Amino acid sequence: MPEAIVRIAARGEGVSESGKHVPFAVPGDTLLDDGTIEPGPNHQVPPCRHFPECGGCQLQHVSDAAYRDYLIARVTGALAQHGLETDIREPHLSPPNSRRRASLKALRTAQGVLIGFNAAKSHRIVDMRENYILRPEMIALLPPLRTLLGQLLPPKRPAEAQITVIDGGVDLLLKGVAATDLRAIESLTSFAMERGLARLSVDPGLGVETIYAPEPATVTLSGVPVQFPVGSFLQATADGEAALVAAVREALPESKAVADLFSGLGTFALATKSVYAVEASRDAAASLQCAAPAMTVEHRDLYRRPLDQAELARFDGLVLDPPRAGAEAQVRQLAGSDVAKIAFVSCNPATFARDARLLAGGGYRLDWVRPVGQFRWSTHIELAAAFSR
Repeated sequence: MPEAIVRIAARGEGVSESGKHVPFAVPGDTLLDDGTIEPGPNHQVPPCRHFPECGGCQLQHVSDAAYRDYLIARVTGALAQHGLETDIREPHLSPPNSRRRASLKALRTAQGVLIGFNAAKSHRIVDMRENYILRPEMIALLPPLRTLLGQLLPPKRPAEAQITVIDGGVDLLLKGVAATDLRAIESLTSFAMERGLARLSVDPGLGVETIYAPEPATVTLSGVPVQFPVGSFLQATADGEAALVAAVREALPESKAVADLFSGLGTFALATKSVYAVEASRDAAASLQCAAPAMTVEHRDLYRRPLDQAELARFDGLVLDPPRAGAEAQVRQLAGSDVAKIAFVSCNPATFARDARLLAGGGYRLDWVRPVGQFRWSTHIELAAAFSR
């Protein structure tokens, strides 16, 4: 008997009424007796010719409406596993061609230089000839970058191009590329000048060396220029960053003494005018301190040494933006604190739900969650949430 596809699983497969996982199926599709899919109203034609071979996207065949439903379901499902529920707000989706950072693989072969994402579940590089997620200036860099790497890369030795759009343009870090002689340095410098790069650096495996940087490399966060260390973390899209910043500000409406934990370069610390910020990356902490000298910025590993309840007593509002592993050690201290309001930003619904359960056990109320789809057409989900006492 034909079966309806009723939801999308965490890894992107469609799930039928009987629980069968069906690749590239969408809610509203029908799984026929011969195993084929009859497309429904939520099934769209993928815009990119590399889909589904390329592993950069998993859900290009899903309409925006069904994708929003998927984001909501991922969050509600994770919370339900810990006995929690709350108001899940309408998800925010970043538009196509808006992602401003990416790490692309590169390899010189007999046929030329390949640049792109790896194929799904593989180390094979899919040579990128079109793209619908990266910003146009990043895509425009790829043809000349192939030519440059054809001159510099030894055959069959993998490399990586980390591309980030910052204030002055494209910041390019080439990993696995060495500037060992004058010819290589001149090639790299000429490439950077001709392409108007903000900065070009190489890392042959022994550390980063900046080859070209005509002006200080900065990224502006909430109107404040912040020095951008090579390889630093930045929210994937400016559009998604704005949505997360707005949610964090809403979660801390009247807080006067705000601390930002896992602050990075200060995306939320500067937005909330935090009085105190903590970051494990020494370079990021130093950049934030230079940008906001009135703020107390501490270089500290919150996994090994979380703020205790006595330290937390100074604050009436707090921002948490931990890595994918979550913030369990810090949240256990928070659960017993008197901090009135918490804005929690997460890139992993599973660890967020675990930490939310700990906060709820300490008397916090989960007021709302807003999913944010910065990594459009992927299974990667960001979210912002508000907790209060």
